[in-house]
Amino acid sequence: MKSQMKLSRISQLCLGIGAAFAINAAAAQPQDVKATLTALNGSKEVQTLMSALKSDHERTIADLRNITEVEAPPFKEKVRAAYVLKRFKEVGLSNAALDSVGNVVGIRKGSGNGPILVVSAHLDTVFPEGTDVKVKEQNGRLLAPGIGDDTRGLAVVISWIKALNEHKVATVGDIMFVANVGEEGLGNLRGMKALFNEHKNIDGMVGLEPGEGNKVLTQGTGSHRYEVSFKGPGGHSFGAFGKVPSAIHAMGRAIAHIGDVQVPTDPKTTFTVGTVSGGTSVNTIAGDAKMAVDIRSNATPSLLEAEKHIMAAIEKGVQQENARWKSEGKITFDAKLIGDRPAGATPNDSVIVQAALESIALAGDKGETRAGSTDANVPMSLNIPAIILGSGGKSGGAHSLKEWFDPTDAWKGSQISFTTVLSLVGVQGVSEPLLKRTAK
Repeated sequence: MKSQMKLSRISQLCLGIGAAFAINAAAAQPQDVKATLTALNGSKEVQTLMSALKSDHERTIADLRNITEVEAPPFKEKVRAAYVLKRFKEVGLSNAALDSVGNVVGIRKGSGNGPILVVSAHLDTVFPEGTDVKVKEQNGRLLAPGIGDDTRGLAVVISWIKALNEHKVATVGDIMFVANVGEEGLGNLRGMKALFNEHKNIDGMVGLEPGEGNKVLTQGTGSHRYEVSFKGPGGHSFGAFGKVPSAIHAMGRAIAHIGDVQVPTDPKTTFTVGTVSGGTSVNTIAGDAKMAVDIRSNATPSLLEAEKHIMAAIEKGVQQENARWKSEGKITFDAKLIGDRPAGATPNDSVIVQAALESIALAGDKGETRAGSTDANVPMSLNIPAIILGSGGKSGGAHSLKEWFDPTDAWKGSQISFTTVLSLVGVQGVSEPLLKRTAK
C-alpha cells in the first residue's frame, strides 16, 4: 500500500518562496484610502473613463457574445486565447502575447515608479468540447454556458484597456492585463501558478469573476484532490468467495471511515468522495475500484490535518477488507494527487481590500467580504495582496447549461471595480498609488 501525499512542485515552490514577498498588509489608513478614492471620483480623468464604460456598454456586450461562442473547454483554451489576444491588440495593448502555458499577457506601462498590478479574468469554462455555446435571449437575459463565469470578466477587461487607451489616461503603476488558463476544476490554477512563477515583480492582483460589484473575495479556500485506486486479485463471485478480498468492498470500508472524519468549522474545512467506479460485472469479486476525494479548507494546516485523517481512513478500510478474507491475495491502494490549490488570505485591513470596500461605499452600496477558490489563491499563498471583484451585472446558473447573464446596468459594477484598480496603481496628476511597490 502506498500513498502519494507529497505536495506538488508548485506547492513546494509557494511554501519555499512565499517569505520572499512582503504583503502590503499593514493596517490601511482609512482617511488616506477615502481621500484617494474621493479625489479619483472627482477628477476629470476618471469621470471620463467612467462615462466611457457606460457608453461602451453595448459594444462590451457584443464582445461578451462573441467570446462566449468561442469554446474554451478545460485544457483546450487555445482558440479562445487567440481570439482574446486579437482583441487585446485591437484595443491598443500592442505588446500582448501568449506565455509558456497559454495565458494572454500584456503590460500597460505606467508613468512612474509605481507598483505592478495584475488584472485578470480566466479563459476556461467547465464545459466539454462540443457543448452548444450559442448565445440566446430570453426575457432580457442572455443564456449560454460560460457567459458569466468568466466570459463577462474577459469582456470587461477588454473594455478597461480600450477606455484607458482611447482617452490616453496614464496610470502611475503598471497594469499587467491577463486572460489566463486553468482556473476551473482540474485546471488546478496552472495559468496563475505559471504567471507568478515567471514574474517575480508583481505587487498585487485584482481578478474578475461574476458579481454585481458589491462583494470582495479576500479568503482563498485551498483544496487537495486525490484519485484513489484500489487493486486486488479479483475472482468469480461464487467460486472465489471467501478466498479473495474485493477492491470495491475495500473502497466501501474506506468511504465509511472517511465519513467519520471530524473537521473544524473554523477555519471551514470540508471533504467529500465525489465519484466512484470499479468492477467488471455483477458476478465478479472486483479486482479494481477507484474514487475521487475532494478536501478543502480556508487554512493550509487544517487542510493538511484533514488529509492526514482521510488517508488513515483509507488505509484502515483496506486493512479491514484484507483481514476479512484469509487469502494470499491482498488489496493495495494508491492515492494520486490530481488537484492542488493553495489556501491563503488577504487581510481585511490591507490597503487593497480597503480600497475595494471604499469604492463600493462611494458607489452607494455596502461592501461584503467572502471566501472562495479562485485564481487569487496563488498570489495569496505567496503573501502577495490579491482580491477578486465582481465584473458587473446579475448572473446565475454558473457551471450549468442554463447559465445566464442580465446585462441591465452591468456597467455599474464594472465602474466600481475599475475605480478600485485605478486607486491601487494611481492616476498621473490625480493620485499616487495606494498599492506599494514591494516585490523585488
